[in-house]
Amino acid sequence: MEMFIVVVFVLGYLAITLEHSLKIDKLVPALMMMSIAWAALAFGIDGFDQWFAPHGGSGELMSLEGAKHETRMHLMENTLLHHFGKTCEILIFLVGAMTIVEIVDHFNGFSTIKGFIRTKKKTTLLWIVCILAFILSAIIDNLTATIVLITILRKMISDNKLRIWYAGMIIIAANAGGAWSPIGDVTTTMLWMNDRVTTMKLIEYLILPSFICMLIPTIIASFMPIFRGEFERPKEEEGISSKGPLMLYLGLGLIVFVPIFKTVTHLPPYVGMMLSLSIVALVAEAISAREFSMTSVNEVEEHGGHHSSPTFGALSKIEMPSILFFLGILMTVAALESLGLIFSFGQDVQGAMHNDVFIMLLGAGSAVIDNVPLVAASMGMFDVSQFGPDDHIWHFIAYAAGTGGSMLIIGSAAGVVAMGMEKISFFWYLKNIAWLALIGYLAGAGVYLLEGMLFG
Repeated sequence: MEMFIVVVFVLGYLAITLEHSLKIDKLVPALMMMSIAWAALAFGIDGFDQWFAPHGGSGELMSLEGAKHETRMHLMENTLLHHFGKTCEILIFLVGAMTIVEIVDHFNGFSTIKGFIRTKKKTTLLWIVCILAFILSAIIDNLTATIVLITILRKMISDNKLRIWYAGMIIIAANAGGAWSPIGDVTTTMLWMNDRVTTMKLIEYLILPSFICMLIPTIIASFMPIFRGEFERPKEEEGISSKGPLMLYLGLGLIVFVPIFKTVTHLPPYVGMMLSLSIVALVAEAISAREFSMTSVNEVEEHGGHHSSPTFGALSKIEMPSILFFLGILMTVAALESLGLIFSFGQDVQGAMHNDVFIMLLGAGSAVIDNVPLVAASMGMFDVSQFGPDDHIWHFIAYAAGTGGSMLIIGSAAGVVAMGMEKISFFWYLKNIAWLALIGYLAGAGVYLLEGMLFG
């Protein structure tokens, strides 16, 4: 039965990687392989010799020899509930963050950023968007930062051939920015919420390597011919909502507040995110209510009562397919972990190569395979009792998985969304941007390893 579950995972993951060829959204195979994997666990529970049971912050590999059917089923149900609870903590956190961003966008808050960009020089614009991507991705996550900045670029640059170069650099900068923040990338959020890293140590250890990962490619790109000279700005200027700046600063500030809330209260991060969401939604609803006229109230009633609600509108726009995809992936990996397969593989890897070499390969692998299951698997490979919170290995995993995906356009959520928004060719990115991403990845990794040698 173990082999059957492994085959299900391999076939499901193959379908995910080929989603564009198969024209089937990746959430479909993700949910299917999750359901089949856990069903196979239930059917084959009496034939398993070992079980990796959650225990405290880590887990323990225990023998099932001689265990009764009822005991095995009870153990499986508790394990399933544990992993589902931990997964839902991450998903609810992401839903809250996505909703806040959509509420800010409802008030056209991100146009405030466009108002700060006055330059017509291509090189200056390159530095502005890369630095903005690096900072914004640490606050609103790399995927959202990429969407926001490409949307702004569309209003500033009409030439698509020029714009895709900026989009490629945004991918590198956004992924680098997401790696040093606990809320900047799904993988760092997973490590943070599973107590593998803490906010301050993650920032302390990774902000410099991540900055170098962004800086070196940007310096090289600034000398390329495509970024020389000036560009033509469209004359039409979009009006900025009077409430946009308020909602932008409020939304970003309350997202940043979440790690502070966790540090002070020691409650799971999703609790702080729900508090931040409630405050942003309250202000948004209050602003919208004050703008109602008798006519608009009648229109709302005709459309079912939710027509003008910014909160309802934001909830209808969040990326539910991505949320369900993460559910399927994380719960499938949990099924493999429960059989002890991931833990055993991790032990074999540690005996065959140095951990740093393995993590560098993991980062390169994240360019081909989604970094979410890779990080989920890595958390099951290394024993927490041996590699405790804020151990070197967890920070290096956060860096490698977060920035390694930039080497291929399909290797990160930021890359995939940019590919869709600007119709960027896989091979164009491979030829023109991938080598810059590789240089940045290796430079940042070198700085991180040097930090470890100097400050240990």
